[in-house]
Amino acid sequence: MVNCVKKDYRLVRGRDFKAVRDNYIEVVKNTPRMEQYARWIYGMHPTDEMIRSYIDNGDMYILKEDDNLVGMIAIVMHQDDDYKKIDWSTDLENDEVSTLHILAICPEYRGKHLGRVLLDKAIELSKENGKKAIRLDVLRSNTPAQGMYEDCGFEYRGTQKSFAENTGWTDFVYYELPL
Repeated sequence: MVNCVKKDYRLVRGRDFKAVRDNYIEVVKNTPRMEQYARWIYGMHPTDEMIRSYIDNGDMYILKEDDNLVGMIAIVMHQDDDYKKIDWSTDLENDEVSTLHILAICPEYRGKHLGRVLLDKAIELSKENGKKAIRLDVLRSNTPAQGMYEDCGFEYRGTQKSFAENTGWTDFVYYELPL
């Protein structure tokens, strides 16, 4: 018998908020070494307000396998001004770039390369929207995520100390994928 798994990638709708929120909470609670790598603390990062904002702005996407929510990502079709401080490969305007935020795979689905599926979809969506690059930042301590980004073709572009509620002042590493 052939194992057919249906993957569904789609924009999050407002009615999906609770499921998305609950899955982020599960990611925070059940990710080994969360305090070392991503250092997410639900309510500080990510927050309900952050997730609602991404949903309301049409930036939040989910990946489902059969009917199970397995991953989430925010794909924003611009970059904030604080990204301008990095030495990117090409000087682009804020609206020529998409940025990725709060990528997460639910713990029970890890090891299936689903983060790469989300990245592939982000690349496809960014190209469809005429973007010239995708950029992101990740904590310097989050070496597993950095490895995934590098394996997917993202290039290291610099490190910058920034403040986040869940980490205080810490080093963030910036990556770029020219399109």
